[in-house]
Amino acid sequence: QVQLVESGGGLVQPGESLRLSCAASGSIFGIYPMGWYRQAPGEQRELVATITGAGSTNYADSVKGRFTVSRDNAKNTVYLQMNSLKPEDTAVYYCNIHITYSTYWGQGTRVTVSS
Repeated sequence: QVQLVESGGGLVQPGESLRLSCAASGSIFGIYPMGWYRQAPGEQRELVATITGAGSTNYADSVKGRFTVSRDNAKNTVYLQMNSLKPEDTAVYYCNIHITYSTYWGQGTRVTVSS
């Protein structure tokens, strides 16, 4: 079994920054792609950023230039540095990991951007 635990969410003002973390644990015997998704109230879950085991990244157009995804393979942890936050970034942020034929999700961490 695999567990993912996100942390780092909170309430910030527009223009401020937050850093989310997601620690994976359990039956992980390798380095696998991980990603961040978000779901705003009344909306579908959407991709924010992904990172392969080799460190290649992909971003949603809405966050390019503001968000940076990174990982620490020794800790099985993925990070999302979010700068210049906007009210439209308000959502619950989820991380996931793809292991062979399965995808595992964390419970989410809430980010609220409001003045």
